[in-house]
This record gives sequence, structure tokens and C-alpha cells, in this order.
Amino acid sequence: MNKTLLLIMCDFMLLNLLALTRWEKAEPSHTQLESAAPRSAVNAPAINADMVELMRLTLEDEKTARDALATQLAATRGSLSEREKNLAAVEQQKGQLEDSLAANQSSTRELEKRFTATTQEAALSKEQLAKMQRELDERRAEAERQKAELVRLDRQNAEARQRIENLNVAVRVAEQEKKLISQNLTEAKQQVEVERLERAKVQEQTSQLTLGVGQLAQQSGALSQEIRSNRPINPNIIFSEFLANRVQSKFIARRPGLFSPTVKEHNTQTILVSDGQQIYALMHLSDTPFVLGEIAIDYDQVAGRLTRGSFSAPLAELHFLRLDPRVMVAPIDASLAALMGGKIYRLAAEPFKFPEAVLVRADDGRYGETPFRIDAANASYVKLDNRITTRLFGEIAPKRGDLVFSKTGELIGMMVNGDYCAVLGNFTAAYILKTGENPEPKTSVVLSEAYTRLQRLPFKLQ
Repeated sequence: MNKTLLLIMCDFMLLNLLALTRWEKAEPSHTQLESAAPRSAVNAPAINADMVELMRLTLEDEKTARDALATQLAATRGSLSEREKNLAAVEQQKGQLEDSLAANQSSTRELEKRFTATTQEAALSKEQLAKMQRELDERRAEAERQKAELVRLDRQNAEARQRIENLNVAVRVAEQEKKLISQNLTEAKQQVEVERLERAKVQEQTSQLTLGVGQLAQQSGALSQEIRSNRPINPNIIFSEFLANRVQSKFIARRPGLFSPTVKEHNTQTILVSDGQQIYALMHLSDTPFVLGEIAIDYDQVAGRLTRGSFSAPLAELHFLRLDPRVMVAPIDASLAALMGGKIYRLAAEPFKFPEAVLVRADDGRYGETPFRIDAANASYVKLDNRITTRLFGEIAPKRGDLVFSKTGELIGMMVNGDYCAVLGNFTAAYILKTGENPEPKTSVVLSEAYTRLQRLPFKLQ
């Protein structure tokens, strides 16, 4: 039997006493008092005994429930200590409410005893009875409030127990997964060890085969290289490679004028070439804003840029080659050249192996095979066929700035005028011009010395 039922029974008994009492009589007769007293005295112990028994059972039930709850909460893991603290606080609050409820119930029983005694004596006035009724109502309201609070606490306890159970399930699932992963890892390690042993055996066999294949490859590679070096390439292939790997160069130079500065801009197509150590962009002096022999006025700004597709890179230096002052190169960092993605041409190891060369003109897209001869007086130059019959029959005639390739696809050099090609053996610079604002050395000095060197060359090479 719970506390609610006990309160209801007490209220019912009190209401019955109030309803059955005849308040309009002045005083009960001695006979009635004498007869009522023994009857009340006889029934009172039995009722009190039932009430005590009911309270004892109720307290035992509550104690059993609290013990079971404490046992269940004590069995949870250490990782849930914070929730256990919250539950302990709830239990403490619940105990306080139960103590308060017990005190209220004790007060209610005291009021009932006082009310019974007053009724038996018939000396209680209506005003005092109304006051006691109000106090009883207040106690009853307080008991209801405490009852609702107990229900709320029970609901919180149930939710906390559910969360604890969910956490326990999650912990068990995680432990099971950990155990399964550990088993899989052990099996994987065993499988890796078996595969490692098998791979070691295969590698041992492969190394033996590789040794034999390597020797065979060296022999076949040398043979293939010899075949390639002696087999000419179709000029169409050489030109198509040029179209696929050409780089756009752009130069802007500014120098002060009488009223406003003069700005020159030049664009041309070129290639990237390497001497085995450094990568350069190759160009003729006519493809730049500079002119040899012009009035020596310094340029106060020189800028250059290479572009291929969406990639663009600035030029930091311009080198005037010692071989010929009209041949210029711009050094390019290997990482930037790799980002451009174009082919890096090599210098021809044997430029005179074939009697013809492939001439490629970048500005109009013309190309063709042209015979050339070695100039005995000038070993660094070769003379290309530039007869008038070549022009009459529609074949390409050499022009300054044209690129000259060997029939193996390697670069021989660049046409410095309409007849002679400078054979590139190295890229040693006679002068180095820094680009940017106020380039150093002064452009007038560099161009003047380059023009002097040009004047010193034989007339046919100028």
C-alpha cells in the first residue's frame, strides 16, 4: 500500500467523523459519553494498528525500492561517475521530500488525534474546526505537490537509468568491435608476412632475370641509339614538334623622349633549348626592341615574358652570346620549364652529319629542307642555299631569325642573316643585361659594344 492510498483513507475517516457528528446539540449526556468512550477506546487501537501496519509496509516497500535502485546504480562503470553523482543528488532530494512528506503525515496524524479528542470532548468551536480544516487542506495540497515532485524525480531516475543502459550497450559494442579489429589485424599481419616471404622469393628470381635483361637492354639500347642517330626524321615531324612545343616571347622596352617616353613591344615564337646544364629561350636580336647601330639612348625599363598555354614566366636576364652578338638567349629555371611542359631541344652533337638541314620559320609557319655547306674560314657558321632559283620554284629561302634543325631533330643553330647560320655549341655570354627598371649595365653600353663586335665580323657574316 502506497502513501497516496494511506492519505485517502485518512481523509475518508476524518470526513466521516465530521459528517456523523451532531454539532447542534449542546452537550452529550453522560450516558452517551460513557457509552461512546468505551466504543472509541475499543476501535482506536485497532485503527491505529492498521495504520501503523500500512505505514510499515509502505516504508518497507520504499526501502526495498531504494535498495534495488542503489544496487543497480552501484553496478555501472566508473566512466559514468558524473551521472551517478547526479542520481545521488536526485536521491538525496527525494529523501528530503520523503522526510518532509513523513513530517507532514505525522502532523496530519497529530491533527487527527487532536480533532478526535476535541470531538470526544465536544468542546471544539466551529471557528477552530474551520481553522483546522484550512490547515488540513494546506497540508493536503503540500502533500500533493510533494507527490508530484516524487513522480517527477521517479521519471528522471527512469531516464537516467535508460541513458546508463544505452551507454553500457555502446561500451559493449565498442569492446566487441575492438576485439574483431584486433583479430583482423592479427590475420592481416600473418598474411603480410606470408606475402613478404613470397615476394622475397620472386624478387630474388626477378633480380637474376633483370641482370640478364639489363645486359641485353644495354646492347639493344646502344644499337637503337646508333640507328636513330643515323636515320633522318621527316621534316613534317620536326615542324609538327615545333608547333606543339613553341613558346611565345614578349618584350617591352621604354626609353625617355623629348615630349613623352617611347615604348617598343615585340612578340615572337621561340623554343627552349639546353646545353646539358642550363635551359634557355632562344631568340634573334631582331625579335627584341633593341637595334644595333641606333642612337645610343638608354632604355629606362626593359621587361620580358615567356608564355605557353596558361603558364607565363618573367625573364630576369638577357644574354648576348659571344658566338654572335645578334643571337640572344634568356635563362629559364628548370622548375619553370617543367611547368611549361614543352620539349627542351638539345644541341646537335654532330651538326654536319647530313648535307641538308630543316629550316623552320616561326613568323609565317613555313619550313623545308635546305642544303648547307661548311665555311672553312668561319668554323662557327654554315652557309645555307639561298639561290634565286630557290625562291622562283617556291621553296623556302633562309631568312634571319629562322631556326635550323638537323635531320635528327636536334637544333643546329639560328640564321644570323639571309645566308649564314650560327652553329650553337655553347651559350657563353659576352654581355648580360638585367631586366626591370633602369637595367644594368646601361643598354647604350651593351648595344654599342655589341655593334662594335658585329662590325669586326667578316662582311659576309654581317
